[in-house]
Amino acid sequence: MSNFWSGYIIVLTLTMIGLILWLLIATRKGQRPEETEETVGHSFDGIEEYDNPLPRWWFMLFMVTIVFAGLYLILYPGMGKFPGILGWTKEGQYDDEVTAAREQYAPIFAKYAGMTVEQVSQDESALRIGQRLYAINCSVCHGSDARGAYGFPNLTDNDWIWGGQPEQIKTTLYQGRQAAMPAWLAIIGDDGVRSTAAYVRQMAGIETDGVDTTLGEKVFNTNCVACHGPQGKGNELIGSPNLTDDVWLYGSSMLQIQQTLRYGRNGNMPAQAHLGDDKIHMLAAYVYSLSRRDVAAK
Repeated sequence: MSNFWSGYIIVLTLTMIGLILWLLIATRKGQRPEETEETVGHSFDGIEEYDNPLPRWWFMLFMVTIVFAGLYLILYPGMGKFPGILGWTKEGQYDDEVTAAREQYAPIFAKYAGMTVEQVSQDESALRIGQRLYAINCSVCHGSDARGAYGFPNLTDNDWIWGGQPEQIKTTLYQGRQAAMPAWLAIIGDDGVRSTAAYVRQMAGIETDGVDTTLGEKVFNTNCVACHGPQGKGNELIGSPNLTDDVWLYGSSMLQIQQTLRYGRNGNMPAQAHLGDDKIHMLAAYVYSLSRRDVAAK
């Protein structure tokens, strides 16, 4: 903030407080004694209104608020660049609270830091911590039940685009993930899009609605096998999904698959490295436990 604007705010603030104080005192002096009762000189629907002075307790309450405002502006920042004699800042308060939280919870995180993700995923106390971390950082995309939504993966099954082993999950959390499904319309045309969509549905065992898949098979073997493999099983190393199961991130209808082929997909999983090693370790264990439950259920 420049000195000009700092000075402008200080002058404006003090002027407003001074005007309010003057208004209170001036109107107080101009009022009649409280013992005198007079009306404003006319009535409203037959009801006359008294012209009485402001009650003394109310006047004093206003004065207290003005004194409080003055003391506050001396102690805390509020007038331009003047920091207040206490030196308080919101950044400083935040840092103090973070430091206190770290001191309080560091021993808890340290207890689990020496354990593997698999071991942590079997500890109920650790999972409760992980669940809270998930609710704060992940539920907005993957849902409070972790079952995902359109364009956001389900974390409770055993189908993983980038791999569901502990280290793979931690890598996802640290680095984030960026999808790179290119658009194919300009290359294979509308006929190619329609036929390839039908062929992909056929690979997953879905009815093709009588669409000829000959061209689609040729397009797939020419352009898609590099990422999805000749059998369409996908590749976790590059994040290409398995096209032969019943898990579809963007839907399995003809229209939805054609949309994917025409315009591509560029989903983004943001990196969570800012959480720190301890929290990522706990969060990875919680997410890992979700898919393990699915395996156990089967």
